[in-house]
Amino acid sequence: MRPIRTLLAGVLSIVLLGPAMAQVPAQVTSAEPIPLMSPVAEAAPAPADKLNAADLEAWLDGLVPYVLEQADVAGSVVVVVKDGRVLLEKGYGYADVAARTPVDPRTTLFRPGSVSKLFTWTAVMQLVEQGKLDLDQDVNTYIDFAIPAYEGKPVTLRNIMTHTTGMEEQIRWLIATDPKAVAPLADALKHWVPERIFAPGTTPAYSNYATALAGYIVQRVSGEPFDAYIKRHIFDPLGMEHSSFSQPLQPALLAQMSKGYITASDGKPQPYELINMAPAGSLAATGADMGRFMIAHLQKGEYNGARILSEATAVQMHTTAQASVGPLNKMMLGFYETTVNGHRAIAHGGDTMWFHSDLQLFLDDGIGIYVSTNSAGKDGAARNVRASLVTGFADRYLPLKGELPASTVDAATAKSHAQQMAGAYMSSRRPQSNFMSILNVAGLVKVVANEDGTISVPMLTKFSGVPRKWREVSPYVWRDVDGGDRLAADVVDGQVTRFSVDGLAAIMVFQRQPGWVSMLVPLAVASLLALLLTVLAWPVSALVRRHYGVRYALTGGDARSHRVVRIAALLVLASVLSILWLVVSMMADLNMMTPDMDGTVIGLRLFALVMLPLGALVGLWNAKNVLASHRSKWAKLWSVVLAIAFLSLLWIGLRHHLMGFSAFY
Repeated sequence: MRPIRTLLAGVLSIVLLGPAMAQVPAQVTSAEPIPLMSPVAEAAPAPADKLNAADLEAWLDGLVPYVLEQADVAGSVVVVVKDGRVLLEKGYGYADVAARTPVDPRTTLFRPGSVSKLFTWTAVMQLVEQGKLDLDQDVNTYIDFAIPAYEGKPVTLRNIMTHTTGMEEQIRWLIATDPKAVAPLADALKHWVPERIFAPGTTPAYSNYATALAGYIVQRVSGEPFDAYIKRHIFDPLGMEHSSFSQPLQPALLAQMSKGYITASDGKPQPYELINMAPAGSLAATGADMGRFMIAHLQKGEYNGARILSEATAVQMHTTAQASVGPLNKMMLGFYETTVNGHRAIAHGGDTMWFHSDLQLFLDDGIGIYVSTNSAGKDGAARNVRASLVTGFADRYLPLKGELPASTVDAATAKSHAQQMAGAYMSSRRPQSNFMSILNVAGLVKVVANEDGTISVPMLTKFSGVPRKWREVSPYVWRDVDGGDRLAADVVDGQVTRFSVDGLAAIMVFQRQPGWVSMLVPLAVASLLALLLTVLAWPVSALVRRHYGVRYALTGGDARSHRVVRIAALLVLASVLSILWLVVSMMADLNMMTPDMDGTVIGLRLFALVMLPLGALVGLWNAKNVLASHRSKWAKLWSVVLAIAFLSLLWIGLRHHLMGFSAFY
């Protein structure tokens, strides 16, 4: 899965780290004998025809142990396949830190997260091939509840497989650790259908809910429970004996499951993660089993004589493209395009809280690589681990084909287009109709025009944390000045409407926001600060008067107004801060996003529903009274400030659904 806090943190960079500095146990199997050799990788890149088990093991041994130590990750598994066979399967580090159990690629299960979706998509295409499903049919044909149309347009399986259903992000019930929090798939889907916020087929917006819906369709049309269908029609034909979508995991497999960790140095195993939208991410599998799946797709649906897809269906799945922004990478039917160094590639990544994985298939080269780690790592560094391995592998064994094209944009045009790009943008993958939409304001993506005609996106950084620079190479297409990644924008009537980058374009875009949206956070902070100062002034002024023996100066209506507005400030402040606390706490611990918290969510939203409008009325009433009184000009000015603060928080509460009666999010 890809939790939304990952998105708000921005796009994670890729780091290439140096030779091994620490010794950790490794388990390895390969398709050919591997001689003993130095664990330090060669410095010079190896051409593709030199990709063999011996060179690959030497390179991995020089990179992975050091990366794991620096990232504070307990263990990892790496699998590389080539030309229909496993080239290398290797485990690094520990599956159980306390027991010092090494990762074994053949028997240790990892959680691939959203890489699970590839099995769901494969199942869908099996049923399409059999004529039981139609990619362009309204999905309501296949289910027993309704997905509302958007402006008369229904959701189709093609929309689902290309993440263009137009659905907002659904967060509730995503990951939990209490088995009681896991509902049957039908119940999880029917509890709340996320709103459609874009027309279908127009806007990439990654959706776990939509993927789970596809899995439910597989279940209903096949007549088999989803996990049983995958076992019978994918795992069994491929010989994937150590893989399962089942929750709870079968005891025999659970005994071989790697522990999940925050960091290796902490060494405290985390509970087994349970996915309510199971078809979107509940898979547990060994590296060896994932190698079989990669070979099947690289061999156009066939593995060792067994077929999971016909060749025509596999090719359709790998090549049917849904465009995103300009020439950027596209979304295929379930896979996203990740062409690297001119080598055609399709892929899928996946994240749970503790496991971080990536699967890349280089179709024309017959090569696949799968990487998974079992820890979040220091400051979430595990994502950099998987990225460093996959990108380092591509740079080493699949070097750039030819030269990058020269820029066709002159300096004056580049500066003009950079100015057009500058501003604030919002991810298309977002909650919109519920209180979690407050995250959108905190997650605004800024684009900055640099003096030299390049642009920077502070969210997109190098491994050092320094923002990457992008130079325009063709109209509204930029390239990373230090690499080949592209950034592109859509322009309508001379205005930039949205942009994306190669690594994200298949699953999300960033949409231009009006300038005032950037002011929401400062406005909210200023309003809360005004209320806080008013609340703090209450006891402070009382203590000062008591210390100096001064009587309370206000009487009658002035005194009543003074006291009431302070009480209102306290209650509104408590209401807003409580909801903000709830959102922050939920993003820090996804276990809070379960039905157990529904009462708290509803209670706080009801409190806000009462207090925010009441506070606004009190603020206006107080300002009217103070402005008509003989009080000082500073008191009159502060009454206006307070009224504006109350009204601002009411507007923000309405805009971001902080008030209400439900626990849908």
